[in-house]
Amino acid sequence: MAIRTGAEYKARLQNTPREVWINGERVTDVTEHPSLRLPIEQIARLYDMQHDPEYSDVLVRQGPNGPVGTAFVPPRSHEDLVARREAFTVWSEATLGLMGRSPDFMNTSLMAFADEPGVFRRLGDRFAENIQRYFEYVRDNDLFMTHALITPQTDRSKSSADQEDEFLHMGVVKETSEGLIVRGARMLATFAPMADEMVIYNLPGLRAGDEKHAAVFAIPIETPGLRLITREPYDDGSRNSFDHPLSTRFDEADSLVVFDDVLVPWDRVFLYGNVSLANAMYVETSLRQHAGHQTGVRGLVKMQFALGVAMKLAQSVKIDSFLHVQQKLGEAIAATEICRSLITSAETEFELSVSGTARPKFDALQTLRMHLSATYPKVMEILQTLGAGGLLMMPSAADFASPIADDIDKYFKGADGLAAVDRVRLYKLAWDLCGDGFGQRALQYERYYAGDPVRLLANNYSAYDKSASFRLVDRALELAGDPVAAAAERQGSLL
Repeated sequence: MAIRTGAEYKARLQNTPREVWINGERVTDVTEHPSLRLPIEQIARLYDMQHDPEYSDVLVRQGPNGPVGTAFVPPRSHEDLVARREAFTVWSEATLGLMGRSPDFMNTSLMAFADEPGVFRRLGDRFAENIQRYFEYVRDNDLFMTHALITPQTDRSKSSADQEDEFLHMGVVKETSEGLIVRGARMLATFAPMADEMVIYNLPGLRAGDEKHAAVFAIPIETPGLRLITREPYDDGSRNSFDHPLSTRFDEADSLVVFDDVLVPWDRVFLYGNVSLANAMYVETSLRQHAGHQTGVRGLVKMQFALGVAMKLAQSVKIDSFLHVQQKLGEAIAATEICRSLITSAETEFELSVSGTARPKFDALQTLRMHLSATYPKVMEILQTLGAGGLLMMPSAADFASPIADDIDKYFKGADGLAAVDRVRLYKLAWDLCGDGFGQRALQYERYYAGDPVRLLANNYSAYDKSASFRLVDRALELAGDPVAAAAERQGSLL
């Protein structure tokens, strides 16, 4: 039991056949599939970083049974939260903030579950014991997990129980002595073809009557009856890294998960049949705070990357001296620095849970999620505006080795002696980020990361502690006093 290497991660994928479908064909080996191979290499690199002396002091901690990833360790102080942020940052920078479901996300989420076993104990001691035992198994084997929270977008006006097919949305068909039999579908399982395990839970929103659909459990990706239907990849293996530096490496392979009467053993069931507890679990396990910390740091890195591309693009043709361009870049800088400040605020104003774990401040992290859903698309629009027609006119890698290479070198160069190859490389990077299908997925990912932005903002109003603001208003209203007395006082002062 120890932290894994990249080779060990890939070997397990090869040794655990799973049912993965891409473009209508079943994948025989995910590590060799042209659309999955390079993203798998990126994840393998993250595991290798844990063994690299340059990063290991940040990425690894001593666990009960040996070294473990930092994300698995519950923070107990402000210093621990800062250390976690540093670990999140190292992995986020390795993927430019573009892999929103790197292993540390679910490591953190599972830690949050295991740190609040009392929530699961309400259904019986065995459920609390199951979540803690499963956490230890994942931690000590350094497994890569994904999750699927959302029901298929069929008829949103109806609850899961009221769909045309009662098991269109994933639900429990029956109980057996061995465990639960599960049927139906869930989405959006990011990285599922490349993961070791899948954790199933739901966002708050189940209704009375949805008891069959209130289930929290974990299963290996290779479980019989579990089928992954992966969306069309952004790279089918024919793209080169010069023309598409991001989509060739960082595509996360989102999948629809089909459960074809899958057996979930009882020791992997954490919650079942209780709608109110399934809805409350998301809040009461402190999942929002701990997972929000990781996603906030990853979001900051992604914003820093986008900002850097925008600034370099502006400098490449010397438009950064124009006032209106400086204004746009200034907006992007402000948006990025707000992310940093909110993370610092969340860490500084932490609170201790019942178990003594330091939880980052929820209000700051929730504000960050709302901020990112609105500002990342704006930064992408700024990048599109600054790139203008140049984003549409870049030649391909093949042109540099063709008979027209001299024309490419002459007409695509930038300002201050910037060579054509360097300017084209930069604009290709910008287009992959803000214009190509991969970039639009990255934008949509941030816009809907925490759910419907309208609902998110509305819920923020409903849940917000209004006491401090109302106290100031009440103080100001007291200054007004009685209208009759105030009028008489004013009249007297004029005599």
